[in-house]
Amino acid sequence: MTYSTGGLIQATDYNGFVSTTVGANINATMNTTYGQTALSTVAAGGSVTATQWSTLNANISTMASHQGTTITSRTNPVAGNVIAVLANVNADITTCYTNRFNAATQGSQYTAWTGTASKTTGTGSGTSPWTITFTNTVTFANTTAASNFFNAGGLIKTQFSKTSTGTAQDTQWNSFIGNVCGTIFLSSTAASKTLSGNTYTGTTNVGGSGTPTTLATSTGFAQLTSSPVTIYKQFAVGSPYSSNFVQVNASVSGAVLTLTTLWSDAGDVFGAAISGGTATTGITFGTAPATVTTYFPPETTYLTNTWGTPTVASSVA
Repeated sequence: MTYSTGGLIQATDYNGFVSTTVGANINATMNTTYGQTALSTVAAGGSVTATQWSTLNANISTMASHQGTTITSRTNPVAGNVIAVLANVNADITTCYTNRFNAATQGSQYTAWTGTASKTTGTGSGTSPWTITFTNTVTFANTTAASNFFNAGGLIKTQFSKTSTGTAQDTQWNSFIGNVCGTIFLSSTAASKTLSGNTYTGTTNVGGSGTPTTLATSTGFAQLTSSPVTIYKQFAVGSPYSSNFVQVNASVSGAVLTLTTLWSDAGDVFGAAISGGTATTGITFGTAPATVTTYFPPETTYLTNTWGTPTVASSVA
């Protein structure tokens, strides 16, 4: 590029910042990643106006503010004046591209899921093995909306709960779910990222005293396919319960993300049955076994909503 102090600012310089320089261009982050309106380039040999430079600067500031990225302070050029080279434009755009999956803030947690997330009736009989399967689907308007949601800082949250009592096995499962298992977050991609001040990889487990057998830190939404993959598996602790587990499988078909959670009890000579209980509503947990999926959407202070309002549906079997 010819873009340097004392040189002429050419259309190719400006266009490189807008869309043609690999990585270091605004549209790669604002349009391709976040789904925002793309900036237009300037015809070869054409003049770059003060308004166009100001718009470019505004987009850099928007990217940085959304991400929490520190950039160089600069003053917009004034119409009618000779436009001087603006410092560190390329460096700031490159840094924002590197940080494109970060988000300084997020929207409010969405909790208006539909369907049934709780197993309110008892499960198991005698000492026999049993399973409960919870299915949670997150449906987006289309695949582009889904990508924009995650790329702009959207985060899927899956929680487990059980506090019902009445059987010998209830005590073990209450402790397992309440203390050993954590909360599972699915983010955009495998890369480490900071969202609202917290660090996430592809799949992240927060809380819980247990060490998962499987935690797919290298699997985010971008790595999912139509074939279900296990992103989390946690076994209970201590004999004779160490074969009991909670497992979350994830897949994507079109614009629908499916999270299938299996609670499995291998059977217990002391009695394997567990109680049902009261249902969970929103994020107010009842006493029954429950697996609830909600989400945090991207913020809309700096970005325009290009992801819509995904819906969440739950079922249990």
